[in-house]
Amino acid sequence: MTEENHVVDLNELKTMLQLTSDKHNALLNLIIKNTEQALRFKLSLGDYENIPADLSFIALEVCVRRYNRLANEGMASYSQEGQSITFNSSDFDDFIDDINAWREQNGKNVKSLGRVQFFNPYRGDSRAVQS
Repeated sequence: MTEENHVVDLNELKTMLQLTSDKHNALLNLIIKNTEQALRFKLSLGDYENIPADLSFIALEVCVRRYNRLANEGMASYSQEGQSITFNSSDFDDFIDDINAWREQNGKNVKSLGRVQFFNPYRGDSRAVQS
């Protein structure tokens, strides 16, 4: 996915983070790329399917969370001088209902039911009973 195809706009992300310089652009672009890749996986999108515009807010919000969590990777919580921060196990946790609803509406939750066979050892043949 090339930079111009990102659903998260670098300038919008910088505005949300109150960053005015270009000092962190390389880091922010990496966060955008990884966040969008993770969201595409969670949505079960193919290589050439775009993240739906109505879910682009998820990518932006997760980018903000990811940036704010820098230097605290792997921590479940952080406390200092009376201030406490608790991190979700995944930056996408608060959006799982939205992700699952989109997947359901777009046929991405289709599960293979497979085939079950039962054999009757008393029949003497191998005819399968399918369910």
